[in-house]
Amino acid sequence: MLARSLFRAASSVRIARFSDAPTMHGTTILCVRKNGKVCLIGDGQVSLGHTVVKPNAKKVRRIGEHIVAGFAGSTADAFTLMERLEAKLDEYPGQLTRSCVELAKDWRTDKYLRRLEAILIVSDINQSYTLTGNGDVLEPHDGIIGIGSGGTYALAAARALIDQDLDAETIGRKAMKIAADICVYTNGNVVVEMLEEGKDNSKEEKQEE
Repeated sequence: MLARSLFRAASSVRIARFSDAPTMHGTTILCVRKNGKVCLIGDGQVSLGHTVVKPNAKKVRRIGEHIVAGFAGSTADAFTLMERLEAKLDEYPGQLTRSCVELAKDWRTDKYLRRLEAILIVSDINQSYTLTGNGDVLEPHDGIIGIGSGGTYALAAARALIDQDLDAETIGRKAMKIAADICVYTNGNVVVEMLEEGKDNSKEEKQEE
């Protein structure tokens, strides 16, 4: 009886110790679509516990000339998923929706992939999607997506600004600033990727420090 009690006590201490370990926190990624333009913007902060370990991480990127993607969650896991997405896009060229659906299927069912912890935003000039490990491929009704620890703040701010006389990039930057002012895991060091209908979309991203 005493041995059983000691085992339970030791187990509870061990669980508490693991749960108190510092973890990588947050980011904010926002996608805004308006008047033939798409703005994907992400902050650069990476936090470990209560410490900022990197202020200028790049969490948004371009895939080819016509697709942009951003992630929240584990960087290594997200890069693995990005590589899988690029493979799907090569397999189904010009079919973003099908590529995202096929990736979501693999992510949910594959024994290795389903352990990956990240959320993706993927967008071309026509569609934007949120991809999760639950097999979700979600398209927003209003062309705005926010993910990460400050995602809800950025999403709310962008929705409040969408009917103003502002373009997609201006809305994205203003909404990101609001999120950075509220969320302690988000900073103002942003990277922006733009897509514009009828224009060359192969230019490099804009980064601010």
